[in-house]
Amino acid sequence: MKRIFLFCLMFLFLPVFPTVHAGEIRFTDALGREIILEKRPERAVSFLGSFAENWLLSGGALSGTTEDTVSERGIALDENTLIIGTNKKPSLELTISLSPDFLILSAELEAHLALKEVLDTLSVPYAYFSVNTWQEYIAMMNLFCAINDVGADSFAHLETVEAPILAEIERAKASPLYGEKTCLLLRAYSTGVKAKGSDNLAGAILQDMGLVNLADSQETLLESLSLEGILMMDPDYIFITTMGSDPEKAMIALQEQFSSSPAWQALSAVQNGRVIELDRELFHLKPNARWAESYQVIGELLYAP
Repeated sequence: MKRIFLFCLMFLFLPVFPTVHAGEIRFTDALGREIILEKRPERAVSFLGSFAENWLLSGGALSGTTEDTVSERGIALDENTLIIGTNKKPSLELTISLSPDFLILSAELEAHLALKEVLDTLSVPYAYFSVNTWQEYIAMMNLFCAINDVGADSFAHLETVEAPILAEIERAKASPLYGEKTCLLLRAYSTGVKAKGSDNLAGAILQDMGLVNLADSQETLLESLSLEGILMMDPDYIFITTMGSDPEKAMIALQEQFSSSPAWQALSAVQNGRVIELDRELFHLKPNARWAESYQVIGELLYAP
């Protein structure tokens, strides 16, 4: 009964319900476009490594993908799978040379969105996806399983993702501290630092686990982050994610902009040892099958006895 409940709950969060009729699959992508696949793709190309990983996990075959599939996801590709560039600079020329029958793109990357006008002129089905929460991950996997004609309930890792996350959230909600502590989520780049709200991977996890992200209600933090603003808010926790290929440079930028200042030491989060650099693989890159680990990390930080 529990397994049936969990499986049904997956579909509760499914943003689009694929329909299958006479071998044809219809669904709506992240841009609201109706996608029609007349047959199972055999020469798919993914423009993002995390989506490539999900496609392969769901039984799909890839003719091409971007280099982050190897460098960030650590996936050993088939020798016939071509690297078509980076996820921010994919080569449409290389992609077309593969005679693809399905293109998988991200609705969150400008470089992918910029291709839409050209893709509309091609006779190749393509779809945009957005995956920032575990529910969206489950939805993507269910869709990919449907496309590749594989039963979603045969993927044991779906339950190992969902069940532990629900347990962590319930444990958090049972604590008197749930909803009582504030945080500030910072994203550090080699060129500077920005505050982030709950509309991203790490922010959604922190919100689910009962933290109040000050940037959600203080737009000035998002628009113009300053040490004075952080001092006024004085969050209980400060979480940091890093962008770019060199996390060390991102942390140096954080130090130069904020943490080297004596005023930084006056923050409650600093004094209580609650300035935390989050694991890049679990809180910046899409964790995919490891999504539950992200919740468990925050659960231990906030609610461990």
